[in-house]
Amino acid sequence: MRPTRLLALFAVLVAVVYALVFFTGDQSATPKLGIDLQGGTRVTLTARTPDGSKPSQDSLRRAQEIIETRVNGLGVSGSEVVIDGDNLVITVPGDNSSQARSLGQTARLYIRPVITSQPAGQARAPSTPAPAEPATGTPPGAPAEPAPQPQNRPFPAQEPTTSQAPAPSGEQTPAPTEQTPAEAGSADQAAAEISAAKATRQSTDPTVQQQAMAELDCSAPDPLQGNDDPTLPLVACSTEGDYVYLLGPSIIDGQEIADATSGFNSQQARHEVSLNFKSGGSQTWAEFTSQNIGKQAAFVLDSKVVSAPVVQGATPAGSATSITGNFTASTAKELANTLKYGSLPLSFSASEAETVSATLGLASLQAGLVAGLIGLIAVLIYSLAYYRLLGAIVALSLVCSGVMVYGIMVLLGRWINFTLDLAGIAGLIIGIGMTADSFVVFFERIKDEMREGRSFRSAVPRGWARARRTILSGNAVSFIAAAVLYALAVGQVRGFAFTLGLTTILDVVVVFLVTAPLVTIASRTSFWSKPSVNGLGAIQQVARERKQAAVLAGREA
Repeated sequence: MRPTRLLALFAVLVAVVYALVFFTGDQSATPKLGIDLQGGTRVTLTARTPDGSKPSQDSLRRAQEIIETRVNGLGVSGSEVVIDGDNLVITVPGDNSSQARSLGQTARLYIRPVITSQPAGQARAPSTPAPAEPATGTPPGAPAEPAPQPQNRPFPAQEPTTSQAPAPSGEQTPAPTEQTPAEAGSADQAAAEISAAKATRQSTDPTVQQQAMAELDCSAPDPLQGNDDPTLPLVACSTEGDYVYLLGPSIIDGQEIADATSGFNSQQARHEVSLNFKSGGSQTWAEFTSQNIGKQAAFVLDSKVVSAPVVQGATPAGSATSITGNFTASTAKELANTLKYGSLPLSFSASEAETVSATLGLASLQAGLVAGLIGLIAVLIYSLAYYRLLGAIVALSLVCSGVMVYGIMVLLGRWINFTLDLAGIAGLIIGIGMTADSFVVFFERIKDEMREGRSFRSAVPRGWARARRTILSGNAVSFIAAAVLYALAVGQVRGFAFTLGLTTILDVVVVFLVTAPLVTIASRTSFWSKPSVNGLGAIQQVARERKQAAVLAGREA
């Protein structure tokens, strides 16, 4: 063992973690807290069925499962999704109500051909529209010239900020599912609104279509949200509400999406969502792009047009295509996550966001931390009294483990939206306790070697060779248990399992990179090898007595 190199490696790891803490992200040096410690925001989702009937419990349970899957896709965030009668209640930590609403987005995606378009509020389409954004994944080229009605005509490219997150630069985008109780009304009223919207906005009569385009108010809540019939034409607004489209029947359903990912296109300097279709959808998209070069295809999410690029070349079957626009990294990730895990079986209208007070609060957190600190001090006092020098190494190792855990908690809060609740804190405390158990296993192995007559210096490497297998086996069992609990549990229990598994991994890191090297250095130092200092004098006395007894037994024989 080369102890100085191992200690230097651990120091580098700590330096990297805290460099990321202080020089990346929002540079906040505190972990994010869960709902029970800092409170949160609650949004009630009310199901809206096309015929006004009561939603089935099976549909609500499936919607709950999909929303929970979306939460997991965004990371461990401590969000809660519960069924309350005929409603779903979503609670997220903090005051970001847009996240709760975005999780309840129906996310029904259709790809429709664009028949015509016009700015919102105008009775007819502009005579000289600007070119639209070229479809991603197709060869570059000039946009097609505008064609007379009813041919597709390009228009200014949209800059979608989906209803899943606030718009960039602090702009507030109204959540399409948000309604006041008066607007939501009864189930019969909701059904009547949906039926009336379909009668005008999904009519096959060109006169009715033109009238619907002229009269459609893109700033008002959309009663058709997620309930449009894909087999009929559709009059729809853009996500920003500045353009109105007349779209043909759907050519591809969102169920044909095999995978959706977000990323940054360095060549175009923009964030985008990449879609991979299943075999049937991929073949349909390839045929459509080859037959409609110069025309627009609209990506319609919950009855709103997210993007409407111009097809500038045929896309081969099996190739990915992209939804582009003025996305940020977070909005692109949220849209990809929503599309990846599928649409909800019901459409919902969301209530106004409510602030939820902390159920336990910072006072309980402080009390728990004080109790944990008292217990830790008691353990350290016992270790110093029983192991002396080795007890001091225990204290130093636990401090190193705590420093590393704290930095990682801060980074996880930024990277995967991890929130620390009391269950997670319990997992951390148990994990740190297991770290102390690993020290005890190592030290007792050293004592066993010294009872056989070896010196402190020679007992350390032999004891470490025997102890590390036991330490690895014990931590492996603990990590497997934490992983199984995380996979099967829900809610705060998953936070407990997550922190327990994390501290189990860090236990191995600290024991191998800190504790074992420190004990090795101590065994090679004459001062720390003194029995009065390391507390191993009694063990050495036992070894001498055994040796003398063996000698006497040999003489008598």
